[in-house]
Amino acid sequence: MADKLSLPERYPEITKIPFHVGIIMDGNGRWARARGLPRVAGHKAGTDNLRRVLRACSELGVKVLSVYAFSTENWGRPPDEVAGLMTILGQAIRRETQDLHANGVCIRHSGRLEGVAPRLAQQIQDAVALTCNNTRITLNVAFNYGGRAEIVDAVKHILADGLRPEEVTETLISDYLYTGGLPDPDLIIRTGGEYRLSNFLIWQAAYAEYYATPTFWPDFDEGELARALIEFSQRERRFGKVPEPET
Repeated sequence: MADKLSLPERYPEITKIPFHVGIIMDGNGRWARARGLPRVAGHKAGTDNLRRVLRACSELGVKVLSVYAFSTENWGRPPDEVAGLMTILGQAIRRETQDLHANGVCIRHSGRLEGVAPRLAQQIQDAVALTCNNTRITLNVAFNYGGRAEIVDAVKHILADGLRPEEVTETLISDYLYTGGLPDPDLIIRTGGEYRLSNFLIWQAAYAEYYATPTFWPDFDEGELARALIEFSQRERRFGKVPEPET
């Protein structure tokens, strides 16, 4: 009977649904090592797991899911691991895009395409273009992404557009970020037991709630997501203000 219940029915303790969730998908390599597998096998398992978590987010009512897929710093990993990651991403785009499109998922890319193989860059652009009008849930993939690089690119574009200093506001900078048009994340989840943002959405996450779990990303299932959202439901978001006194 429990299996027939929807996720909201199975987890009534989730009383507040974050509009935008960001996930730092960490622990793929350690997941693989614990099983005697090469690191690339962990990245493959992590990519497969994204489908499960995206589906759960959609069912629970999350409207934007941002995932940290590949950072600008990740180019410094061993070449065979980087090559494997690129292959896995290309395969995932070819395998999943049509199904995501059919299910109303809008794919966005946050990051730079410079330095990415032309074929893969074109696949990314094609997936974004195909799904751009979908409204069920937005999957924002931070690929070849760095939070500081994002701010640098925003400043460069502001200068290139000839805006005057007095026109520059926080709202304007937000509009020029890769995530322009998306609301800031309400909740940042990091798997794998670490407690840092690692250059992920550092402007946008200024007032996001943070949740860390020791669970490696390939094992982060619906139940783990529910635990994060239950924790989020129990927090009082003040945004730097003093809460109103109870009457």
